[in-house]
Amino acid sequence: MNLSQRLWQQNQDLARASLEHPFVQGIYDGTLPQEKFAYYVGQDAFFLESFARAYSIAAAKSPDLQGFAVFHELANGVLEELKLHQTYAKTWGVSLSDVQPGSTTRRYTDFLLAIAWGQNIGVTAAAMSPCMRLYAYIGQALASRGILENAYSGWVRTYSGDDFAPLVTQLETLVDRHSADSPLVAETFRYAMLCERDFFEAAWQGE
Repeated sequence: MNLSQRLWQQNQDLARASLEHPFVQGIYDGTLPQEKFAYYVGQDAFFLESFARAYSIAAAKSPDLQGFAVFHELANGVLEELKLHQTYAKTWGVSLSDVQPGSTTRRYTDFLLAIAWGQNIGVTAAAMSPCMRLYAYIGQALASRGILENAYSGWVRTYSGDDFAPLVTQLETLVDRHSADSPLVAETFRYAMLCERDFFEAAWQGE
């Protein structure tokens, strides 16, 4: 088992907590109140901008052209994801330019950018991998039950789809290539998983 797989397996408790969260389950069955999803869309768009910036910082710090190219490709994937959020924003009446990050969102983005600026690309990849792997895991888990047609079914299709999975694999390859099997990497990965769980909770609470 390689490092990215071990890190994921060591955090299955948090993966399940996110999957079973009422916010995620409400997306699946369509019962999530619209105002909660609208809040999430705005916060996630703010988060994704920082996520793309962290990828770009890592690209600039990459010691080889391959890492540089992959981080840039991943950043482009985030920009495509932001286009989806712009569509959501129009649907749900959210003005993304007016979004103010909640405390949970800000804590997560500050963490990612601090890691990207202050640590090597292996630690940065470990900090960013939980978001990607978790969303693929949630999307695939929900889709395996059968995608229900509701206002949020597009979200499930996006994260369970064939276009998203390769991006996850690309990032995990960078973890395996550049991350040390160290307490710092393990702690960084778990902190990001905690941030993901808390992000769903904040969206549920509207905080």
